Amino acid sequence: MSGKPILHYFDGRGRMEPIRWLLAAAGVEFEEKFMKTREDLQKLRNDGDLMFQQVPMVEIDGMKLVQTGAILSYIASKYNLYGKDMKERALIDMYTEGIADLNEIVLIYPFLPSEKKEASLSNIKDKARNRYFPAFEKVLKSHGQDYLVGNKLSKADVYLVVILYHVEELDSGIMANFPLLKALRTRVSNLPTVKKFLEPGGKRKPFEDEKCVKIVKNIFQLN
Repeated sequence: MSGKPILHYFDGRGRMEPIRWLLAAAGVEFEEKFMKTREDLQKLRNDGDLMFQQVPMVEIDGMKLVQTGAILSYIASKYNLYGKDMKERALIDMYTEGIADLNEIVLIYPFLPSEKKEASLSNIKDKARNRYFPAFEKVLKSHGQDYLVGNKLSKADVYLVVILYHVEELDSGIMANFPLLKALRTRVSNLPTVKKFLEPGGKRKPFEDEKCVKIVKNIFQLN
């Protein structure tokens, strides 16, 4: 296998979205092979392409990588988005895992039954406003630099901007008290490679609509 990375997932955000963003930030073109049916997922499993029977899966550099964190770390290492030393990488990993915790409750929101959405949205807003966003605002304020670690773009900055966009779609006013996070979002969004990704017709996925939710539930046999 060679050439562009190939991303295997459904045609939606989910756990693949931060991977798409990170590749875009690195200026790496990629291809996507979308699962549309239960059979598409089963074929990947039967072919032995999914180590833990789960997606996302990315074909890159002769490997078939699974597990979102591992994929992000590999891309970050390959494209110099992972700090300059062990201490910086430890901070980047710590921040990334925190962002992933918030992302877990955000990404399931579109797939919840209607009677559970209000409570879920309230939880997302509470965790974002009172736990995660203040923590990252404090980091940026503490050193006064453009990025979270080492004054250089890393996978943590990219992943954080992914979640900032996503949560703001759920609550347009949630960023009001976080000026440094807003500035980071603007800074990353204006990087030429990211700007291209965000343009109409780019590879950023829209918020999962009812049609996407139906397809995903069918693929994974969700109730």
